[in-house]
Order: sequence, then C-alpha cells, then structure tokens
Amino acid sequence: MKPKKVTWPQARAFSVHLLTASGSFLAFLSLVAASEERWTAMFWWLGLALFVDGIDGPIARKLEVKEILPTWSGELLDNIIDYVTYVLIPAFALYQSGFMGEGLSFLSGAIIVVSSAIYYADTGMKTKENFFKGFPVVWNMVVFTLFVIEPGQWVSFAVVMIAGILTFVPMNFLHPVRVVRLRSINLPMTLIWCAFGGLALAQGMNASEWIKIGIAVSGIYLFFIGGVMQLFPNLGGKPELGTGKD
Repeated sequence: MKPKKVTWPQARAFSVHLLTASGSFLAFLSLVAASEERWTAMFWWLGLALFVDGIDGPIARKLEVKEILPTWSGELLDNIIDYVTYVLIPAFALYQSGFMGEGLSFLSGAIIVVSSAIYYADTGMKTKENFFKGFPVVWNMVVFTLFVIEPGQWVSFAVVMIAGILTFVPMNFLHPVRVVRLRSINLPMTLIWCAFGGLALAQGMNASEWIKIGIAVSGIYLFFIGGVMQLFPNLGGKPELGTGKD
C-alpha cells in the first residue's frame, strides 16, 4: 500500500505542534536551573516558555491546525506543558529556595500542585466571554512576583493560600488576549508587567524599589480586573461571547 503523501498544509500545521512542544525543552532547561538554584536563569526559561505559549494558539487558529490534523490534540499537548511550566517548576522553585521556611515552602508546594491538577481536569474552566473561571493557576507569575518582592514568609504563604482557594471560586480571571472588553487597557497592562519582569531579571532578581512597585501594581490589576469586570458586565462595552474554548 502506497503511503499517503504529506501535504504542505499538514506539514505547516504539524510545525505548530512542534512549536508548542518546544516549551517542554524550555521547561527542562528551567528545571535544571532551578535544581542548581540559578533563579534568574530559571525564570528566563519560564519567560520564554510563556512567550511560546502566548503565540502558538493564535498561530494554530490562523492555520486551522485542528481541522487539518484532527487526530493530534494541540490542546492536550498545551495542557501537559502548561502544567509543568505554570505549576510544577514554580512549586519546586518555591520549595527548593526555602525562603518561606522549610515547612511553609513544602506546604505551599503541595497546595500548588494538587489544586492545579484538579483545575486542569475542569472542562468548564473558560466562560463564554473567554475569562478563566477561578484562579487560572498561573503560579509562574505568582512565584516570580514573590521572588522579586520578597514580602516575607507569612505574607507569601497567605498569597499562596488565597490563590489556591480562588482556584475553586467562580470568580472571573482575565485572559488578556481573548477577552475583548477592555482589551486596549488589559493587554498593555500585561505587557507592562512583562516589561517590569524583564527589568527585574536583567537586574539578577535584585530589583530596585520602583520595579518592585511596578510589578506589584500591574500584577494586582491583572489579578483582580476579571472579578471587577464580572461585577460590572457592561464595563468596557457589551460582552462579546466566544466558544469558551481555545
């Protein structure tokens, strides 16, 4: 039987899956850095993985990857890599660093990995407006913020506890790209947080006070703006509904 010829659209679509899969290698490099307590390098690799995660979805939708390669699940591949980069490595870094004390660091890691595993099993994690329902386990951002700001072990533990609890609360959290309302504000605010994060990394995680303030203010905004928009459903215009899926 003559093998089927691979078409250009199929090859192009599969290259998007390879782009997504490259996040696993970035995760590996990040884990190596974390095991060696090279925190700046670890977060640089996680930042690159976050960048890949941000661009592969739009590319996949534009190239209609799901329709061209229906037997390959980009969503499953994405979730596997996301759990490692968003959850497992940040939890390991929190424990490995021990900056919350051995007991609280271990307990925080346990809260992060267990609550996040349950969250990923929720097929209804997205609303029709493309908000996340419950804290969307972006522990890479939370742990990075704690590493930079260094608010103390008990404040850090409280942050982990609150975020862990909010994983199971039907509060909306922002998807800065796919939520249409206030996108002209929310997307720049996301980029501002990333810019401050890049500056903190450039300073070897010993960030100056104004960078710490910038990360804290923009981070708090991104954390709560989804809930504010949930309370005021017409804020920023009439809701534009999607499918609730990637």
